[in-house]
Amino acid sequence: VEARVRDDIVTRELVDREAIRCPEPEAASRMTALVEEVKAKKDSLGGIVTCLCRRVPAGWGEPVFDKLEAKLAQAALSLPAARAFAVGSGFAAAKMRGSEHNDPFIAGVDGALATATNFSGGIQGGISNGMPIRFEVAFKPAPTIGRPQPTVDYSGRPVTLEGRGRHDPCVLPRAVPVVEAMAALVLADMALRQGAFQPGSD
Repeated sequence: VEARVRDDIVTRELVDREAIRCPEPEAASRMTALVEEVKAKKDSLGGIVTCLCRRVPAGWGEPVFDKLEAKLAQAALSLPAARAFAVGSGFAAAKMRGSEHNDPFIAGVDGALATATNFSGGIQGGISNGMPIRFEVAFKPAPTIGRPQPTVDYSGRPVTLEGRGRHDPCVLPRAVPVVEAMAALVLADMALRQGAFQPGSD
């Protein structure tokens, strides 16, 4: 199930309104139904969390070793169950031409520079460009499930593994604030670095 909500209208209230933490009510309903169906079958599923960081000033990040997208990826992929990271257009960029994917600069509504599109996800050359930073983190299904699963013991003899106790059928609702926190930590670090290089800064 995929939610399609424009980045410019997503709000904290819309995200927090649904227990599944999806800002689109119809998609949230289908997601919830799917999680409940999978739970009833003693299985689990994964999914993708999209993070949107607005009002990040242009100029944060480094062009080589500490690219902003690399630091965000490092933080996101350090989370348990995280398996993939994509910024901006992500893997779809591989199917586009440069003439399609380039984000041409334009005059913004407040007089500041902006881009006509945001395929770069707010980061160009490892440095924020003032547009909203947008990235996705894919999470795997929780490995501990109630279904019996064949495996082997330390001696290599076949045994059956069956999880007991309470386990989430989907970690995504819990992952949303953690992804946000990791992004905030990275951006706070970049803000401190930026301040440290300003002339006359302490």
